Amino acid sequence: MYRVLKQEGRAKRAEFATVHGKIQTPVFMNVGTVAAIKGAVATSDLEEIKTQVELSNTYHLHVRPGDKVIKQLGGLHKFMSWDRPILTDSGGFQVFSLAGLRKIREEGVYFNSHIDGRKIFMGPEESMQIQSNLASTIAMAFDECPPSKADRPYVQASVERTTRWLERCKAEMTRLNSQEDTINRNQLLFGINQGAVYADIRVEHAKRITEMELDGYAVGGLAVGETHEEMYYILEETVPFLPVNKPVYLMGVGTPANILEGVERGVDFFDCVYPSRNGRHGHLYTNQGKINLFNAKYELDDRPIEEGCGCPACRRYSRAYIRHLLKAKEMLGMRLCVLHNLFFYNTMMEEIRNALDQGCFAEYKKKKLAGMAADSK
Repeated sequence: MYRVLKQEGRAKRAEFATVHGKIQTPVFMNVGTVAAIKGAVATSDLEEIKTQVELSNTYHLHVRPGDKVIKQLGGLHKFMSWDRPILTDSGGFQVFSLAGLRKIREEGVYFNSHIDGRKIFMGPEESMQIQSNLASTIAMAFDECPPSKADRPYVQASVERTTRWLERCKAEMTRLNSQEDTINRNQLLFGINQGAVYADIRVEHAKRITEMELDGYAVGGLAVGETHEEMYYILEETVPFLPVNKPVYLMGVGTPANILEGVERGVDFFDCVYPSRNGRHGHLYTNQGKINLFNAKYELDDRPIEEGCGCPACRRYSRAYIRHLLKAKEMLGMRLCVLHNLFFYNTMMEEIRNALDQGCFAEYKKKKLAGMAADSK
């Protein structure tokens, strides 16, 4: 299922076979929270910009249109017309982000919907049932993401509960995958390592969940307030205690630099809203640093966003034109910027894989970081 092809230090170049096709890792998953990438990006666009895995959100799809509706329509792949892998997160992060709207108990979490205020309960079994209805390729275990600066006793208790929830997730997933009416009976389950910035709690938790022999492992609860240095330290301490023969996913991360540092520390999977969110605001990634198209200096700039870029925006349009669209609040401006940023990320992952194949990742990383640190002209 998961095969390491090359290693350079802790960095891994691997292939992950799923029921919806092979994933070449390291990989960046393109975030489509409600089964669509924000910025008017179609499924056909995802194919064109080299997307391997699309990521959708369990909580948001449960609230609207409803996971049972999606199941009746044949599952998420059919619903959004996408035949490649999909990862669904568990709703656990909403436990963190909707702090004012929830109560955490041993059985699960009581929410108020952010849309209409209605009461929702989600526990490990409910999260697995929703994700089974969505029929994603990879389901994430239901966990609590404690704040990175939470005090030690709270984090310890939270992690112990997350472990108990993971056991329940695994049992429920096994049950669901044996049901006749389950759309994807090969659905995979990834467990999530937590522990805030306490390395010893992280390591103990990594050892415990490794014993559960899951399909993959995520490191959660990072990029939520701690420094980059703290994040890298936690990865250095924790990842060696996760199995090398299973994929490792760093949740919600991050910038191109974060990804390069994560790969160096043994991470296979990444996701982040940065490329699409920044794109919608005219902030664009290039190999010579970030540019902001709202700056007046681009008003007469007839060059593409980046020379030599093969994305749909750069192949056809100028910085001046895309800037005009953004200023005029035309949706096409946002769309072109999002396509460029996602293409940049997906291409960077392709370059990382090629560098690992050739045994020159360290050299590639150094050169890439130096280029992106410069000021783009």
